[in-house]
Amino acid sequence: MQQRNKNKGTESRSHVARPAAAAASSEVGSGDQCPGSASSPEGPVSGRPGPPMVLLRHISIALTAAVAALGSALFIALNYFYKRRIWSPQAEYSTIKEEEEERGKRQVLVLGLDGAGKSSMLQGLTPGQSAAKRGRCRPTRGFNFMSLNAPACQLDFLEIGGGEDLRRYWSEYLRRTHVLVYVVDSSDASRFPLARDELHRLLRVEPQLPVVVLGNKQDKPDAVSVPELHEALSLGSLNEDRKLFLLAAQLDSDGALRKSRQDLNTVQDLLLQLV
Repeated sequence: MQQRNKNKGTESRSHVARPAAAAASSEVGSGDQCPGSASSPEGPVSGRPGPPMVLLRHISIALTAAVAALGSALFIALNYFYKRRIWSPQAEYSTIKEEEEERGKRQVLVLGLDGAGKSSMLQGLTPGQSAAKRGRCRPTRGFNFMSLNAPACQLDFLEIGGGEDLRRYWSEYLRRTHVLVYVVDSSDASRFPLARDELHRLLRVEPQLPVVVLGNKQDKPDAVSVPELHEALSLGSLNEDRKLFLLAAQLDSDGALRKSRQDLNTVQDLLLQLV
């Protein structure tokens, strides 16, 4: 009986211990999880930052990149608009030399109707070319340029064609001109009114510009005298303060080469005095 009761007690204790062990096992299985499990809702436990920290980190990186880009753009812009000047003796010397050369140059603008003799004047003034070798000039379709080195300065002669399509551009070249030479064919009386109107239009643009009017082709049988040309061009109506000179010339004469050379020398000496 005692042995049976002892066995019963043992069986009853074992029956009581099993539910406790099962409960303990159930609690461990349901309540505790592996630290590396992906189903853990706690961010710090898993070792990775939560969503707010990731967003703040992205915003910080974006702001840093924007500030760096803005700084680079400002640096490039400042270097573009305010370039640093590096001083060098060679650069300063070249600048001074260019300014001195520019001051030593004087521009003479040669204008007149087509066929008046502008190109003949430039050919006669060209160094190294004698009047005997001067050929018959063709009408200038655009412009001609010639430089004459004088002891005091350098004369740059710019001739622009006298055709109707080019006369509209004459006034645009007056701004940098020191002396205007206006050539007129003194044997073509039918074009005196047109030559007069074009001359006065130029003089209205530059009221103080010195002017030398050349009555060319004086060797022609129907050429007018200097006083008649003065009247035909209405030169008496111009301002008395203006430096105005009217000279007779025969720049493209075939028979009087010596007279042509003398006229060119007179023109050259007068221009040197005016500049």
